[in-house]
Amino acid sequence: MAPKRRETESRINIMGCWIDNLSMQETLLAIERLVNSKRPNQHVVVNVDKIVKAHRDPQLMDVINGCDLVNVDGMPVVWASKLLGRPLKERVTGVDLFYRLIDLAEKRNWRVYFLGAKEEIVKKVVTRLLAKHPALNIAGHHHGYWELDQELSIVDQIKKSQADLLFVAISSPKKEQFLGRYQKQMGVSFSMGVGGTFDIVAGIAKRAPRWMQKVGLEWFYRFLQEPRRMFKRYFVDDMYFFWLLAKEVMKERT
Repeated sequence: MAPKRRETESRINIMGCWIDNLSMQETLLAIERLVNSKRPNQHVVVNVDKIVKAHRDPQLMDVINGCDLVNVDGMPVVWASKLLGRPLKERVTGVDLFYRLIDLAEKRNWRVYFLGAKEEIVKKVVTRLLAKHPALNIAGHHHGYWELDQELSIVDQIKKSQADLLFVAISSPKKEQFLGRYQKQMGVSFSMGVGGTFDIVAGIAKRAPRWMQKVGLEWFYRFLQEPRRMFKRYFVDDMYFFWLLAKEVMKERT
């Protein structure tokens, strides 16, 4: 069970999830402190889908609330924070944070490990990043399709790599639970789930145009790309978020 927390100016509670109220620059400074601590630290980004899953899976909620750093990657959650009277400074997207951390890793000579996606995609991620960041220190990489009996072997590989940063691109809640189970064992100073970021870096998927990102319509762009796969998530499962929000607003006003 995650420890109870008190709400502060820098960490606030949005629908049961404890979120760090930090800008992108403040987040990067916080991550640098975590990496320099040489202790295992876990990061997570929260969006509508993650909040819905966490309310239906208490174990996932515990993992999120036990993380050392939590950002919001989803404009509806930012809007919800304002409606609840606890406004977040800004949205810190996983993709943007990933690119900023790659820049920082090259400058600081941090060792970076990539875990997730198909073998050909994670290899392409490494190749493309090295083309832009030739001094990037790659600790290793592994695809995201393994059997349960291979898991401890992968954990051991990551531990032996002595990585400072670990980026995990597997589906939720699997990535949060994987990090929750093995973060201390792997000994990585900063581990971060990055969702579909590897597909974007590898050129398999495209990000929404900048104007759609600014107005919070990235989800709709993704739906247009994969309507059959994303319909249930956005128009059925995620509707639960708005019920949770309405309930929270009513509670705040009584």
